[in-house]
Amino acid sequence: GDCFPCPQEGCPMMGHYADRFPAKLKRVNQKYFLNTAADPPFTSWRRKVCIKLSGAKKMRGDINLVFHDTEGKTKEYEIASGVLSQDEVYTKYIDVEINPKNTKKIEFLWNKTIFTLLWARLGAETVNITHGEDGHR
Repeated sequence: GDCFPCPQEGCPMMGHYADRFPAKLKRVNQKYFLNTAADPPFTSWRRKVCIKLSGAKKMRGDINLVFHDTEGKTKEYEIASGVLSQDEVYTKYIDVEINPKNTKKIEFLWNKTIFTLLWARLGAETVNITHGEDGHR
């Protein structure tokens, strides 16, 4: 997350368009890393997810987000799992395989464990999702 979101000049590109970022080429022995998706076209977009919880003081469970695209495809990502606390902000960087331009909706899923009291309530007070520059990562 140190280089997220992309700088004002844009995310550096690899390959054919790498010469558009000459400042990045000045370093000797520079290493670059690229996360890819599991399925063609292997593109992923980095998203920063911040979720603030409210309700019960503590509870065991997990929080997932489901991304839906305009073609009906979905991808689910785990944001937090285990003991979850009220007023805690859970932050995670995820590489989403659905293009931000084609995202139709993002679904919030909260699952509590079987051992959690039935009356205990915990939910999202705020959900913030940011992404790097479109078309990159």
